[in-house]
Amino acid sequence: MSDNGDKRVDQPTGTEFVGHEWDGIEELDTPLPRWWLIIFYGTVIWAVIWTIMYPAWPLINSATEGVMGWSSRGQFEQELAAVESERAPIREALARIPIERLPEDSALMDAAVRGGRSAFQVYCVQCHGSGAAGSPGYPNLNDDDWLWGGDLRAIEYTLTHGIRNPDHDETRQSLMPAFGRDGILDGEQIGDLTAYVRTISGQQEPNRAAMRGRTLFTANCAVCHGPNGGGLREFGAPNLTDRIWLYGGDSDTIRDVITNSRHGVMPRWGHVLDPVTIRMLAAYVHSLGGGEDFVEVAEDPGVEVDERP
Repeated sequence: MSDNGDKRVDQPTGTEFVGHEWDGIEELDTPLPRWWLIIFYGTVIWAVIWTIMYPAWPLINSATEGVMGWSSRGQFEQELAAVESERAPIREALARIPIERLPEDSALMDAAVRGGRSAFQVYCVQCHGSGAAGSPGYPNLNDDDWLWGGDLRAIEYTLTHGIRNPDHDETRQSLMPAFGRDGILDGEQIGDLTAYVRTISGQQEPNRAAMRGRTLFTANCAVCHGPNGGGLREFGAPNLTDRIWLYGGDSDTIRDVITNSRHGVMPRWGHVLDPVTIRMLAAYVHSLGGGEDFVEVAEDPGVEVDERP
């Protein structure tokens, strides 16, 4: 160490001391590297330019706009408008074509399915699951068992008007009596009906209880489920002869349904989504594996025909 006037200099390095000392250790006033200073000053200049050109300083309800007038929201809206413009011809074609004829145009059908898949992930997975396999009380859309019909027009109608929406006159509507809760049948009779339903669905062998249940079924259930339990779509009554169940096919669940009934509700999407999006959703659901062909019903000139599916 040496003294240079009033300054003390570290002789090996030629660097001045700053005057700080702790436990015999002193600090040298080593200058910052020139390259580091150049970068630092460059970032300061860049920050000043940025705050002038782009939004930077937050205000109470917004931020400074910058002389460029750019914003991330504005850029997003431009990109979204470009995508919508690109999709416009497809959406227009989907709006024009009768939905039952959509499978005739494979390219348009494919576009509808892809769009419907995206909409399904936003609006439908909460109930039907990401793979549309459903859960107790929420139908599996991959099978070919339909309560109200599985052709494109029927699916579109269900999506548009929903099921059991009390504020909508065109909603799908059905009502199963609560046979036990309302005192229509007693516990023994409900047990016999349960045995019969499990028998016609192939889950147990016929027995005396099932034979008694058959008579009860004919008197109380056949009007909606059909004489053989195959279901009637005009009532939204499920097929009871297969192994596909909405709530479950075990004895306890069937007994509970007969006793208390079930009245699930599906939202109507007609006042939330535009008709083309609903049409794409219908195409996607139809494509999952159980979609049915549309069958045109011949119109009798002397009979008024209900055009709804």
